[in-house]
Amino acid sequence: FITLALGFWIGKFKIKKFTLGTVTSVLLVGVLIGQLKIDISGPLKSVFFLMFLFAVGYSVGPQFFRGLKKEGLPQMLFAAVMCIFCLIAPFLLAKLMGYNAGEAAGLLAGSQTMSAVLGVAEDTIGQMNISDTDKSAMVNVMPVAYAVTYIFGTAGSAWLVSDIGPRLLGGLDYVKKACKELEAKMGNNDESEQPGFMPAARPVTFRAYKISNEWFKDGKSVKQLEVYLDQLGRHLFVERVRINNVVTNVKPDLVLHTGNEVVLSGRREFVIGEENWIGDEVNDIELLDFPAETLPVLVIHKEYVGKKICYLRNQSFMHGVSIKSVRRAGINIPVLAATVIDSGDMLELVGMKSEVNKAATTLGYPDRPTNQTDLIFVGIGIFLGGILGSLAIHFGGVPISLSTSGGALIAGLVFGWLRSKHPTFGRIPEPSVWILNNLGLNMFIAVVGITAGPSFVTGLKEVGISLFIIGALATSIPLIIGILMGRYVFKFHPAITLGCTAGSRTTTAALGAVEDAVGSETPALGYTVTYAVGNTLLIIWGVVIVLIM
Repeated sequence: FITLALGFWIGKFKIKKFTLGTVTSVLLVGVLIGQLKIDISGPLKSVFFLMFLFAVGYSVGPQFFRGLKKEGLPQMLFAAVMCIFCLIAPFLLAKLMGYNAGEAAGLLAGSQTMSAVLGVAEDTIGQMNISDTDKSAMVNVMPVAYAVTYIFGTAGSAWLVSDIGPRLLGGLDYVKKACKELEAKMGNNDESEQPGFMPAARPVTFRAYKISNEWFKDGKSVKQLEVYLDQLGRHLFVERVRINNVVTNVKPDLVLHTGNEVVLSGRREFVIGEENWIGDEVNDIELLDFPAETLPVLVIHKEYVGKKICYLRNQSFMHGVSIKSVRRAGINIPVLAATVIDSGDMLELVGMKSEVNKAATTLGYPDRPTNQTDLIFVGIGIFLGGILGSLAIHFGGVPISLSTSGGALIAGLVFGWLRSKHPTFGRIPEPSVWILNNLGLNMFIAVVGITAGPSFVTGLKEVGISLFIIGALATSIPLIIGILMGRYVFKFHPAITLGCTAGSRTTTAALGAVEDAVGSETPALGYTVTYAVGNTLLIIWGVVIVLIM
């Protein structure tokens, strides 16, 4: 636990944009503390690793199975092909350098920033028909190879995708322009009028105005006002009005005149600027003091899956309700008119409580915040996954299986998908998923570091500084191939190409760097399906690389 504490603390430090990251920091602190030669029982590491893998599968399950549908197949195929290159490049380089299976697995884990490879590779090595001495040597060298190659694997990936990537796609200015065009095509109405706002991050707001525009001189109904606003491309709602100093409930046929005050609700990019033709904004506390609710909703009802946000906005049950954000596999995607809603998406709705509740039940399942985790679901899932993974098929005396860790991952995928289809059970709140992910993985990594500590220095001398260069090549080759493949083979939009490349390699840091570089969140549209595929295949490659080495 002191290893965890120090590792998380050191992982916070940044030099400009560079940071070691939590996992690498925990590993290195573990190696340092491991010099004390502390023995830790084997099952501890496995237990936490299974928790981590189940949580990974649970998080990406809905997107993984969604990718099997027709519209997701191109991105799924892209991710599968790129993941194959993520395996082939480290394998060929390891063969070229004469590495053993442990060094190759460490190279794969670090260069592709997939820490879980260490666990599944260790499980697989443990099943091999070789001496205990050889097994121990391979297992102990894995974290050394991982630590040496992980730094470029993380920082280099972000640099390659955000800097080199746009150049391979026609230049940064071209990609920025293409992203803006995609936003406009998908219904982003703000264009360059509101610099500093990111489309998916804009909050829903409520603002009050005093009517002074001549358009209202003969009186306009609330319905007429909302229709007119919609024609202007501003999807806004009248929530409250003050007429003759009396706050009045809103009805569609209520007539508004100059001098009245109105509260408009909607996404910020729609509300800003209304003083230009309605009237001055007013800070009327009484008028603005009414209960509004923010409610996360899990989309499950088939009639709204595959529909665009503009379609949802035009439904009667969405009157008075705005979509604050859309999260898919834990990633925010742009809230644009043409953004397509998928099963399992989490929509954050904002509006009056009664209207929000009506919209929530129509779209799917109101996922009200709770601190309770369905541990029956988690326990059964990990148990069944472990049973599945323990089954082995023997080829020439070599046992081949998913391993208990691979089984836990597959179980997580299936159980996560089941949760998206039947949300009345299997609830794991986001903070709980974070704990399972981060505590599970880093406890495993801490034990790896402490156990490998005594032999770490010796192993570092064996692998040499050349491993850093080999790791950089193993990181770069699949990423460059992925970018070129997205452009010339799959012919994706540049933003989608960059998002798919980052997602296939499960590098969220690269996605963030890309979004900063191009000034748009549209790359996230290519991230979620490919992230689900990459998270699954790259972990399974931990088994494969040991077998083929």
